[in-house]
Amino acid sequence: MAKIDKLDKQILRLIADDARIPFLEVARVCNVSGAAIHQRIQKLTTMGVLKGSQFIIDPEKIGYETCAYIGLNLKNPECFDAVVEELKKIPEVVECHYTTGNFDMFIKLYAQNNHHLLDIIHDKLQPLGLSSSETLISFNSAFERQLPVGNIVVADDELLAE
Repeated sequence: MAKIDKLDKQILRLIADDARIPFLEVARVCNVSGAAIHQRIQKLTTMGVLKGSQFIIDPEKIGYETCAYIGLNLKNPECFDAVVEELKKIPEVVECHYTTGNFDMFIKLYAQNNHHLLDIIHDKLQPLGLSSSETLISFNSAFERQLPVGNIVVADDELLAE
């Protein structure tokens, strides 16, 4: 596995703060060439450290006012993979996690309103073979962030978190 060095860490800090920062600006701040930045970004992408870039759409601004987290328990837990594939077909489901604790999996979804949420649960989730589910509605997100790049420690042979 390739190593992350101090320059990579500096690049990650800059692009995490502003994904739209021009590579030439990153190069200027890092005191290297634009080509070096392109190479480093490619390396970090190939390593899987960077998973692309995207514009983030505010669900509320496009009519999705209800954010819900739902813990799911399956009648047949051996059907995880098939259920995940079916969940991928439900556009309102934006995250799915395998979990420990009280649920087999945990999903995050957006609905236009509570009635739409009920329709999703009844018409799209229940047919997946659930033994039970528990829904938590989020009133508002206090904050969202990525893992701070400052916590990355540059080590000789591996990438470690502080």
